[in-house]
Amino acid sequence: MIKKINWILWLGLVILWNYRFPQATPFQDVIVAVILSILFIIIQMFQSRYLKKNNSRSKFDN
Repeated sequence: MIKKINWILWLGLVILWNYRFPQATPFQDVIVAVILSILFIIIQMFQSRYLKKNNSRSKFDN
């Protein structure tokens, strides 16, 4: 579910970029999409580490 939300957010940002900067060249469009992709990969890494960290804790740990 989180992957779908991240993908929809990424797509929304790419669409927003294209409407906000219609004069951007195709090269700039690709660069922004790649930067956003890398950013969302990093966010997913942090999310997965956070989830693993929280799931690894036992209910009986004090």
